[in-house]
Amino acid sequence: MRSLNHAYLVTKNNMAQTIIKHALKTAIAMLAFAFIGTLLLAYVFIATRPPIEASEKEARLALFKQILPASSYDNDLLATQVSIQPNALLGNRLPSIANVATIQQKPAGVILEAIAHDGYSGDIKLLIAIRADGSISGVRVLAHKETPGLGDYIDLAHGNWIKSFDDQSTAKTAVEKWLVKKDGGQFDYMVGATITPRAVVKAVLKALQYYELNKQTLFAPKAN
Repeated sequence: MRSLNHAYLVTKNNMAQTIIKHALKTAIAMLAFAFIGTLLLAYVFIATRPPIEASEKEARLALFKQILPASSYDNDLLATQVSIQPNALLGNRLPSIANVATIQQKPAGVILEAIAHDGYSGDIKLLIAIRADGSISGVRVLAHKETPGLGDYIDLAHGNWIKSFDDQSTAKTAVEKWLVKKDGGQFDYMVGATITPRAVVKAVLKALQYYELNKQTLFAPKAN
């Protein structure tokens, strides 16, 4: 009986050791695969990051050229940036970036990001180029969730309405006229979709007001 118990214990110990060895081998193999996988992901990230960043820069510059002609500045817009802290006039709840344009080292314009929080279906993100004299060079919609076929006419892809801000300013159009025509202002709108243009007109006006209050800071010489 003792010999049988001993044999049983030996067999049980051997099985336990086999299971432990198998588990260790499996764990080591999994760690090796994870390590190799991490290395591969890191390599792919490092290898693809430069072309992705270059593509993003090209796309952003192409958008800049739509609202601020390249002939109106001679500096590197992407390299000339000013950090913008959260501000009610711009609607940015997080820090954002303003790109400053200069020509012969003199102020030429600035590109601001603004957010209209009162769109019909949510936030409407805008890119607004303002010349040094306070007039608008151009406005584009970066993102929105407005109703397709109705409120989405604010997007250049669906109409030219957004170009109605070109060359506008608070000097040219009194603040009280920065409304859609239905509200007594001078900006057109599509019947049945007034909430969307109201939000955009209001956001663009606030961006102009922000510029007037902060232009000295935006164009302040940067320390080398």
